[in-house]
Amino acid sequence: MNTAKRAAQLLSTQNIRSLFDPVEAFLFDCDGVIWKGDKLIDGVSETLDWLRSKGKKLVFVTNNSLKSRIQYAKKFHSLGISVAEDEIFSSSFAAAMYLKVNNFPQEKKVYVIGGEGILEELQLAGFTGLGGPEDGEKRVELKPNSLFEHDKSVGAVVVGIDPHINYYKLQYGTLCIRENPGCLFIATNRDAVGHMTDLQEWPGAGSMVAAMCGSTEREPIVVGKPSTFMMDFLLEKFHINTSKMCMVGDRLDTDILFGQNAGCKTLLVLSGVTTQTTLQDPSNNVQPDYYTSQVSDLLRLLGP
Repeated sequence: MNTAKRAAQLLSTQNIRSLFDPVEAFLFDCDGVIWKGDKLIDGVSETLDWLRSKGKKLVFVTNNSLKSRIQYAKKFHSLGISVAEDEIFSSSFAAAMYLKVNNFPQEKKVYVIGGEGILEELQLAGFTGLGGPEDGEKRVELKPNSLFEHDKSVGAVVVGIDPHINYYKLQYGTLCIRENPGCLFIATNRDAVGHMTDLQEWPGAGSMVAAMCGSTEREPIVVGKPSTFMMDFLLEKFHINTSKMCMVGDRLDTDILFGQNAGCKTLLVLSGVTTQTTLQDPSNNVQPDYYTSQVSDLLRLLGP
């Protein structure tokens, strides 16, 4: 049996119709696809407007948990792009929804190693979050007879991207997972790096998650891409068959794998973390259906 994957096709005027015409909804990653840091990638705004004018639904599926959906909608608007909150599916939202659909007890608390986005989504879902940015300045005391106290009512630890990760947070999360009976260990994603600024990549949530894996000797429940957990909510909202969706992303191991796991068409853009060399490396076993330089190539090849 031949299990070799077909190599990705470079998007061109010859093949773009076979991608574009059957697709009713385009699912976009954000970092490295729509923007880098707080800088919009060239041609994105015009391309999104054009896609909407052609009757395509647009959805934004991001692993970056620093912001809530409300905060992401504000970021889009600040960059001149009109996006509704219910068109955004973030891993911060996914973490809160995972607890909700699994009937996490409301009297239990959630410790957050991550940003304000996770805390806000937890609050909107009716849960009590602890930690987050306010623990960024806290320090530990490593001295005799000094016991580190933690809240015994914490029933879940959520780990996401955290620019203010420190030893205090790692110890707090570790104690909750190791000592609180039944405490869940949830990761928003395991991205190795991400475009936190426009000029370079920075360590991603995967590095924070790996630290917790090391100290707890546990593996997390991952709710962001490539897990298809978010797809359940997306399908409930839009009622479109996944075969009529196209996932557009810059990461093979999250975005493209997410699309493939869900049964979507997939388009890799080379404006983020993945290079053409990486894509075509013989050791790479994740092949998108198509690849191109950046999102605006859709408009360049088909529009206006």
